[in-house]
Formats: sequence, C-alpha cells, structure tokens
Amino acid sequence: MPSYSGVWTLTAQYQAKGAGNWPLPPLVGDIGLFGGGDNNDVGSNVISSISITSTGDAIDFGDLVSGGKGAGCASATRGVFGGGTNTMSYVTILTTGDSVSFGELTISSPSGAGGCNSPTRGVFAGGNNINYITIASTGNGTYFGDLSQDRRLIAACSSSTRGVFGGGQTIGTDRNTIDYITIATTGNATDFGDLSAVTTNLASCSNSTRGLFAGGQVVNTIEYITIASTGNTTDFGDLTAARYGLAGCSNTTRGVFGGGWTTFRVNIIDYVTIASTSNATDFGDLTLVVYNLGALSNANGGTQ
Repeated sequence: MPSYSGVWTLTAQYQAKGAGNWPLPPLVGDIGLFGGGDNNDVGSNVISSISITSTGDAIDFGDLVSGGKGAGCASATRGVFGGGTNTMSYVTILTTGDSVSFGELTISSPSGAGGCNSPTRGVFAGGNNINYITIASTGNGTYFGDLSQDRRLIAACSSSTRGVFGGGQTIGTDRNTIDYITIATTGNATDFGDLSAVTTNLASCSNSTRGLFAGGQVVNTIEYITIASTGNTTDFGDLTAARYGLAGCSNTTRGVFGGGWTTFRVNIIDYVTIASTSNATDFGDLTLVVYNLGALSNANGGTQ
C-alpha cells in the first residue's frame, strides 16, 4: 500500500487524467487531525489532517458539526471532537469527510476543555467536571468525577491507563496544577505535581510513557512528565514560536503542535521526538490560521 502522501499523489494523478469524481482512497498511517478553533474572529469548523510520520502542510479533511475552542480524543479508528460548545461529533480517521453528531457533554465548562483517552474510552474535562464516553458508540457524556481544582483552558494527555490534566485558569487566575485519573474507573482527579510556571491555554500530547505540555500564555516552553509516576515537570525544549491556543497530537514517537496565537493567529505546525529532549522543528502549515483548536490522532499514547 502506498504511503499517506503517496495516496494523495495518486488521487491527484487520477483526477488529472479525467477520472472525474473518482472517490478519495482511505488515508493510511499515523494520522493527526486538527479541528475547530477561531479563524479571524469567526468560529472555525475546519478539520485538517497530517501524516505524523512525515512533514509537510496539512490537507483538508472535512468539517465539524460545530466549531469553537475544542479538544479531541480518539481510538485507533474513530476520533471525537468535543468542547467549544457542549456538542461532540466524530469522524472515521482513516477516511475523509464531515463529522457526525456524537452526543452532548455535561461538563461545567466545555469551552476550553481538555481531552484524552484509553483505547476505548474518551475523557473530557473542564470547569470542575470530568465526563467520559465510549468512543466506539455514540451518546452523551457521563459524569466521571471532578478535577482537583476548578479550571478551564487546560491541556490533557494520556497513556493507555492514566489521563493527566495540566495548567488552566480559574476565574482569571492562571494555574500550574497537574492532576490525574485512572481512565478505566471513575472518581475525582488526584494531584500529580506542578508545571514549571502558571499558564493557561496550552497544548499536550503523549506516547505510552511520557506526556508533553507546550506553550501557554504566551511562552515557548515544552515540558515533560513520566505519566506512570507523579511529580513536577522537567524542561524539554522550546517551540519554534511562543504561542497559546495551540493544539497537540502524537504517535508513538513524535509529538506535533499546530496553530495558536503569537501576536496574531498562526498556522504553524512544529514537531519533536517525544523520547528525547530538544527544541521543536518546523513541520509545515495548517490549512488556515487558527487558534483555540482541538487535535487528536489514531496513534496517541492512550491508544496503545
């Protein structure tokens, strides 16, 4: 089977030869999706896709049911976007197309929520509430428990068993709080440690062992944790540009951060190798300038 980029090259070749509305082939590989956010003071419903294992500009995937400041979670086959509003919608990651309604969140602050997952269960947290869903089905979010501290504009990452939530804001006060849950159970979050500084509207991604927190208002810092333990973050490196309102996704080896706000909206995508420590490297560009977006992948730490 051709590579992800090869699939799209073949599609272009077929169309150039007059194949008309020849259908797009399935996507393959480790796919990252960026969706929603704010584009030029208008809520965006655009979903863009990248091949995490390569570099290059994002391509159009489809549209969300509703946009806004969202978050994402995913299994190996299905991605769910939530937040912005309380609406959730889903896509089949290895195809392209518009999202389909999934259900409603019941968390107290869906705008600026954080999302993470195990291979089967998705978790969204914002305000003081945590909801969970079964990714393979549809339906409204179910009450999971409460965060250790009421806050929004948080970032979330996960291994296959543990979800971790970092940073955020409580009524105008930025936080350095990190707390965690065991995804397969329900219950309130437990203190994990602290970020190196108070910050909000940051991004996160992970492989099965290490979680990264990046950016925030307005910094270029990347920090990491070992998900299975507890403790404060350790310096990892720097983003290519200081920004907030960005989103992160990952596969087993690489973390990717897209979008955000510097002194204006940007379409920057940069990447790191999760197992090492170093500054981020340019990956390419999103399909539009946007911040306050959500992201997910079919190969993040929680799907392993």
